[in-house]
This record gives sequence, C-alpha cells and structure tokens, in this order.
Amino acid sequence: MKQLQIKHVLQCMLLTASLALVSCGTSTSSDTASDSSSMESSVAPAEPVTHAEAVISGTKADTTVDGTASFDADSGKVKLTLNLTIPKMANKTVAVHIHEHPDCGDNGMATHGHWNPTGAQHGEWGSASFHLGDIGNVKLDAEGKGTLEMSTDLWTLGSDTASSVLNHAIIVHNGVDDYTTQPTGNAGGRIGCGLIK
Repeated sequence: MKQLQIKHVLQCMLLTASLALVSCGTSTSSDTASDSSSMESSVAPAEPVTHAEAVISGTKADTTVDGTASFDADSGKVKLTLNLTIPKMANKTVAVHIHEHPDCGDNGMATHGHWNPTGAQHGEWGSASFHLGDIGNVKLDAEGKGTLEMSTDLWTLGSDTASSVLNHAIIVHNGVDDYTTQPTGNAGGRIGCGLIK
C-alpha cells in the first residue's frame, strides 16, 4: 500500500513538473513573439533623401577649381545644377562626369572610372548608349564660369539602389568629351573633384 502511495505521489510530481515546463515554454514563446512584433512596429521607415551636394575643388596645384553640384529630387526625377569657376580654363569647354568611388585622393584618380551601373558603352547623355555618369561638356565664359542643368528619372538619391548618385564623385576634366572614345571620351586629366553626399 505504501509503495502505491509513493508511486502515486511520484506520478503527480512528474505530471506537475511537465505541466510547469510546458506552461513556461509557451509563455516564453508568446513573450518572444510579442517582443518581436513590438520591435518591428517601432522601427520607422527611412526618410527619403531629397537633396545631395558635391563641393568641387582643384586636384592640381596650378589650377584653381571651385564649384558645386546640387542634386534635388522632385516628382520622381533628380535635377542637377552644376556651377563651376575655373579661371585658367576661361573661354574653354571642360568635361564633367560622375565617377565610381567617393575618394578624391591621388589627384582624383582614386575615384576610378565613370559610374556605370548598367554596363553601357560611354556616350553622350540621351544617346543610344551612355554611362549614368556621362554628364557632358560645360562651356566656360571669359571669367572661367560655367553652368549646366539637367533633370532625369534615371538617377535617384537613395543609398540602397544602383541608380543612386550618392557616394560617388564628380570629376572635372581639362578636356572635351568626344562622346566616342571608350570608356572615357578622351576628356583629359582630372582637374577638379567633389564627393556627392
């Protein structure tokens, strides 16, 4: 009789312990799910970037270059407003491109080649084939000042897309882009550089 009572007590204890474990496991699981869903709902979506800018300065000691390239997002397009002052290049035309890397070191050479996420051939903007970084040529006046404006839906200001101009560099060349020579347009040396941020 005593053995039956001990056996019955042990079975009860075992059953109670099992229920406690199952109950704890369930409660932990639901707590985790509830924590996880509250964390997800508290993360706000990232704000879209509507403006970026590159301050352009000279890469050569003998050539003063001052300029800005402003990028503004509006209605699904990005508008570029480029202003350059290069007194030494007065009455001449200079090529301007967006280059791959945001690093103006080594006299602008650290930017590497043109920004070309689509793998296209170099050419004039809007032609059958061109790099997304093929901005074009800018005519400078008698004081070495020049401007260029363009608007496109091929660029974005989102840092997570292949079409984003952010984290690249603007390069000003001392020659004219012929829109033909691959992959650079034979635009000459790099005399100005600015990081797009």
